[in-house]
Amino acid sequence: MAILLGLMESEKLIIIDGSSYIFRAYYAIQRLSTSKGFPTNAIYGFIQMLMKVLEVEKPTKLLIAFDTGKPTFRKEMYPEYKANRAAPPDDLKVQFEPIQHAVDCFGINRLHADGFEADDVIATVARKAAKEGYQVEIITGDKDLMQLVEDKITLYDTMKEKRYNREGVKEKMAVLPDQVVDLLALMGDSSDNIPGVTGIGEKTAADLIQKFGSLDEIYKRLEEIPQPKRRETLQKEKDTAYLSQKLATVRDDLPLSFSWADLNYKGPRLEELKKLFEKYE
Repeated sequence: MAILLGLMESEKLIIIDGSSYIFRAYYAIQRLSTSKGFPTNAIYGFIQMLMKVLEVEKPTKLLIAFDTGKPTFRKEMYPEYKANRAAPPDDLKVQFEPIQHAVDCFGINRLHADGFEADDVIATVARKAAKEGYQVEIITGDKDLMQLVEDKITLYDTMKEKRYNREGVKEKMAVLPDQVVDLLALMGDSSDNIPGVTGIGEKTAADLIQKFGSLDEIYKRLEEIPQPKRRETLQKEKDTAYLSQKLATVRDDLPLSFSWADLNYKGPRLEELKKLFEKYE
């Protein structure tokens, strides 16, 4: 397929988790604003991180995915999903639009999908691109996206200068990428308010996955778990475990409208970028 499209198999597509970048930038830099008092810490931090990617990676194909801020199918499935998160601070909310405009000024294609998260957009594009023969690098600090790692898909956390292939995921999470969802199903995820199974933390969840291989196998062979209380809790909270599995699984079947040519990176629109830099000082 890649040859038919005139692609070189080594051609790389870089996908940036834009929503993750915004929040990391906001909390990394404090008390920055224009002379008129408009907050710019997230804008400045985001642009700095973006420029680093452009300088180091020198991408030929590039995409940024964003959340929409609207309810997603996970919220409909489980109303408590992310219920522990406070609304974005007011001084961050006003920076969302300038950041989106900055992405446009840099000449980068951005994608989002109502009813879904940036993770689902990333998963859909990444897996489709991998099937087409691209090498895909996802730039994010989100451990949920480790489930996507495979031979043609890697993760790069630019803040920690850490790249993750299959072996890197195993080192970080103690399970393989295709087992990450089941790990989260057991241990839950406090950042997303995914419940998991009561009393099962990261180490116990990893031990169970390593021994049985998957959530399905754990429940098929529940009698092999030696601790009576753990067996009882797993049995009692089976529905919660499988709900958590669904919540943690990224969707890769979104009906996104784009072409590979849309993702060609041709550089920034310098005049527009200059005006943006001047406006936000």
